[in-house]
Amino acid sequence: MTLLTWLIVGLVAGVLASLVMGGTGYGIVGDIIIGIVGAFVGGWLFSALGIISPLGGLAGTILVAFIGAVVLLFVLRLLRSGMRRA
Repeated sequence: MTLLTWLIVGLVAGVLASLVMGGTGYGIVGDIIIGIVGAFVGGWLFSALGIISPLGGLAGTILVAFIGAVVLLFVLRLLRSGMRRA
């Protein structure tokens, strides 16, 4: 994948994950970073669970990145709320 493709996948996955998780987003750069890190998290999760993306090509990549970004945001919110209690 080219750098532009990584940026587009990261942006789309990050924005969608932010909307699904009930946030307003983290800005363009923050959403791209969340989406790209989410792609790695999603790829690891799918591999560890033995799941294959039902979509192929760019749509499958965005789906995996989106799921990973949702998991990433969920874990970050759990950690953030846990630190507030301490």
